[in-house]
Amino acid sequence: MPEEFTPRIAYFSMEIAVDPHCPTYAGGLGILAGDMLRGAADLGVPIVGVTLLPRKGYFRQRLDAQGQQTELPDDCQAEKFLEPVGADCTLRFDSATVRLRAWRHVMQGLAGHRVPIYFLDTDLPENPDWCRALSDFLYGGDEHYRLCQEVVLGIGGVYLLRALGHHNIRRFHMNEGHSALLTLALLEERIGKPNHTAVTEEDIEAVRQNCIFTTHTPIPAGYDQFSTDLAHQVLGPERTALLEATQCCLGGMLNMTYLGLRFSRYINGVAMHHGEISRGLFPNYPIHAITNGVHAVTWTAPAFQELFDRHIPEWRQDNLYLRYAVGIDLEAIEDAHARAKQILLEEVAKATGVQLESQALTLGFARRAAVYKRADLLFADLEKLRAIRRRAGPLQLIYGGKAHPRDEEGKAVIRKVFQAAAALRDTIPVVYVENYDMRWARLFTSGVDLWLNTPHRPYEASGTSGMKAALNGVPSLSVRDGWWIEGHFEGVTGWAIGYDQDPEDHAVEIASLYDKLERVILPMFYARPKAYAEVMRSCIALNGSFFNTQRMISQYIRDAYIPGMVRGAAPALVRDAGPAS
Repeated sequence: MPEEFTPRIAYFSMEIAVDPHCPTYAGGLGILAGDMLRGAADLGVPIVGVTLLPRKGYFRQRLDAQGQQTELPDDCQAEKFLEPVGADCTLRFDSATVRLRAWRHVMQGLAGHRVPIYFLDTDLPENPDWCRALSDFLYGGDEHYRLCQEVVLGIGGVYLLRALGHHNIRRFHMNEGHSALLTLALLEERIGKPNHTAVTEEDIEAVRQNCIFTTHTPIPAGYDQFSTDLAHQVLGPERTALLEATQCCLGGMLNMTYLGLRFSRYINGVAMHHGEISRGLFPNYPIHAITNGVHAVTWTAPAFQELFDRHIPEWRQDNLYLRYAVGIDLEAIEDAHARAKQILLEEVAKATGVQLESQALTLGFARRAAVYKRADLLFADLEKLRAIRRRAGPLQLIYGGKAHPRDEEGKAVIRKVFQAAAALRDTIPVVYVENYDMRWARLFTSGVDLWLNTPHRPYEASGTSGMKAALNGVPSLSVRDGWWIEGHFEGVTGWAIGYDQDPEDHAVEIASLYDKLERVILPMFYARPKAYAEVMRSCIALNGSFFNTQRMISQYIRDAYIPGMVRGAAPALVRDAGPAS
């Protein structure tokens, strides 16, 4: 593709991570979105990103000695990281006329291609105070606050693209249901106004042909939905009637997932198993699967980047070349990992005052602190864990992750980890790093010796942290769910917890977790270090080469953005090439 051309794809996401020092994301969804657009820039894809500007971030986490979480604002400092654009727009909702402006960040790819990302901002003096506050926090406030934010993202995002001159967008990609109201804006563009009596199936189909929807959750409780009374208040009677006429309000609720499904030609889950789960949840919709990937250059530690540059110089332009990591000497793999591990341990010491041992097997666990992630599963039997340490060798644990401010059960899980850490203090060091973010994620996934993942099945839609670890030669010890069903080769890329063919049984999983640690992993790590290094090398060659954004985006292009490209349909997205806006 040419270096610069008119964007033809718009990628909408509630959060997009663009810089480790700019908190425009809450967690995995935003990290994935940022990786998606970094990868698109590398591949020269004609795409533009649309998201919200959270001026006070998600939150900054503080943990006391008992693990009690408190939340503080996390200033985004938009003026420092983003540039203002010269266009704005207005939209009307909740009986107010709201002015939107945008800030821009540009992702630059390996060959110089530029992908703009627009951050929508309502914090303008002419707006009512409650409207200005919509640019405060990600996922903050009550249902009214959330629905208003989703109006800004979906409808306001379409309006802002038009104001910026992006009239040739052919594909609108919704990364989860938060932006699904963009379909309403597109429908209104087609019929001229929100008139439910004028809409036809032909109009709906015309919008569907332009839309792609990616769902990220395998449980209905994770879907954003609002009462039709609230929708009537925020969107107004005409728009609510239009949504009802298009069968997007079921059982008195506006369900954003159903809205995305109803108006999308291509729908996908984010792992093969998640696609199967989603087809069971939504049997009336054709749901495909594109397994997530991570941006290889972003998540590969400097020590491994240097190693790959020496042995596989093509890896940056073509991540598939990481397959040739099988030819790298094991000593070189061990040396690169030792350097990455030392950097992690130094940073942990600075942040917590705890000096961990560089020679001890170090387990990492870091993700959103939600009950289904089961951060405390490893501590089910503390005496058993102590016995494993006595019989098989030293181990130490590094934890990280935030609980949503309103998730009291998630906060309780963090406190349980702190309680276990206190009980194990004399035998097994356990450190919890507060305010886990993109910077810490880079350090964790490259510096630990083993990546631990213990979700309830089948609640892990995909997961990407283990993919980041694999790029750095870090094996996983994980429940077979999400991406790990595809990435797991027992004893080759890591180890499975439990048995896939059996119903989920916590006792069985706990026994399996302890058994793998005591009988397989610790003995290999201490007595057969070259065998452990072989597993590390296989992680890079098998999983690093596949679970990356280059492969993921290529699938989106082929299957979602340009269906039938091998039959000559590809030019539809790249004709009328011109300067990127």
